[in-house]
Amino acid sequence: MKTRENSGFEEIIGHHFSRPELLQQALTHTSHAREAETATAANKRVSDNEQLEFLGDAVLSLVTTEELFHRFPHFQEGELSKLRAHLVSEKHLVRAAQKLGLGKYLHLGRGEEKSGGRNKTTILADALEAVLAAVFLDSGLDAARKIILAHIVTPELESLEKDPGVRLSDFKSALQETLQATGRAQLSYDLVEEHGPDHNKTFIVEARLRARPGNAIEFVGRAEGPTKKSAEQDAARQVLEYLASLQNQEASSSARGRG
Repeated sequence: MKTRENSGFEEIIGHHFSRPELLQQALTHTSHAREAETATAANKRVSDNEQLEFLGDAVLSLVTTEELFHRFPHFQEGELSKLRAHLVSEKHLVRAAQKLGLGKYLHLGRGEEKSGGRNKTTILADALEAVLAAVFLDSGLDAARKIILAHIVTPELESLEKDPGVRLSDFKSALQETLQATGRAQLSYDLVEEHGPDHNKTFIVEARLRARPGNAIEFVGRAEGPTKKSAEQDAARQVLEYLASLQNQEASSSARGRG
């Protein structure tokens, strides 16, 4: 049964359940479920969100790991693990849950209600993971991925990238190290265009990778951004992805040769 309150939460997360009972279960804390069981003469089992939280934890970890793997191809395993640990931490999940207003949609027992359960960190984090599991069971991994990226992963990564004390996307340094390690010539970054008013300019930059041997242009990463530095970073990312694709091709050819 779909309630008006649950429908409001569906609007917030951008997912409408074909099986609304899954969302109802995800929002039901064990304290409410046990009280409801006691209140029924038949002592019928009432579902709570504990099992969903267990599944949601795994779904969140998988989607976050996959996104970091593709988004930061130059990161080492330790760097990826550290960033994932932050994104799936209780502290971060609570902030995401609070932004969604999740607390007011929870179904709590009277005791938890009186003790401020709607703002308790563990209850909020567990409920958010349960919601992710409910979406996964309702519509599959793609639907869950959409919500995880939109409300948990992407906003936090964008926030971290704006922090001068955090280096998440230093593709230029990673590219420089890659070129040095492979004996390639250092590439050039060329500003090819800028337009717009002074307070809102757009810069277009090309990162030109030269062939080895020779001086011909092998690949050009072209990107735009609100600053030259941001455009250069995106262009460098494109070159890194190109070099990674070459490595994959070489590895595939080598494997076929051995076969």
